[in-house]
Parts: sequence; structure tokens; C-alpha cells
Amino acid sequence: MVKLGCVQLLRKTRGLFFWFVCMSLCLPTASYAMRAQLVVVVNKESNIQSLTKKEIVDIYMGRYQSFPNGSPALPIDFPAQTEIKSDFYAKLVNLSENKIQSYWSRLLFSGRAQPPKILDNSQQIVELLSENNAAIAYIPEQYVTEEMKIVYQL
Repeated sequence: MVKLGCVQLLRKTRGLFFWFVCMSLCLPTASYAMRAQLVVVVNKESNIQSLTKKEIVDIYMGRYQSFPNGSPALPIDFPAQTEIKSDFYAKLVNLSENKIQSYWSRLLFSGRAQPPKILDNSQQIVELLSENNAAIAYIPEQYVTEEMKIVYQL
């Protein structure tokens, strides 16, 4: 058996170390891409067929309280500090959850708008969507049921 000196061992393991570092940097991106796609949904009985990104931004950022056809809109949100909420606002308006919270604090102080209704989990959102034609929510695509209609994919 041949003994390897420190320098020789370093040379032999450098490639393995480089591979490990590269993989550890790539894995978070890969796991993010493998997550379920977020979709925006309404009740299947709603007369809304689709929405644009701008229309969803207007509803979720409090600019409009109704859908483009004039019917009332009730935006539903997940609780603060949840990954799904952070992902939604990052994809929708490219803002962090802290910036969204600051935005809503200013609007609430001025009395100009009300933030989306917050529900605790996907199950509560599914239940509200099935009961209320005005409800609009974002959920992972895997939670879409027959009582819902996808109006936008993020």
C-alpha cells in the first residue's frame, strides 16, 4: 500500500470537495423548482374565467375590491411568515413579505383599503372557496378541487 502525503491527498480529494460544494449550492435551487406550482383560484360557479397578473395584483394589493366584471372580490391570504405567502408575493409583485406588511400598514393607517382575509391553512381556504363565489385565493396546484376554477398560474 502506498502512503499518500498531505499534498497528494489534497490533490486527490480536491475534485471531490469541488463537486460537493457545487452540489450543495445547486440543491436548494433544485428543490425549489420541484415544489408545486402556485395557482390562483375562484369558486367554480364564479363567472370569472381568467385573470391577468395585473388584475390579481390590483385585487391583492387593495387597489380594487371587485373583479374586472364588477362582481365583489374577497382575496384570501395565508398567515404571515409562511413559505407559500412569501413565494406568492415574491412571484406576484417581487416584494418580500416584510415590504408587503409595511405596504398594508400604510394603507390601513390611511383607511384606503382592507388587506386580504387571512386563513390558517389550505383546508380552510378550500372550504371558503367552495362556499363563497366572491373568494379568490392562491394555493398549490395539488390542492385544487372540483369546486374550484384556476384563473391564473404563477
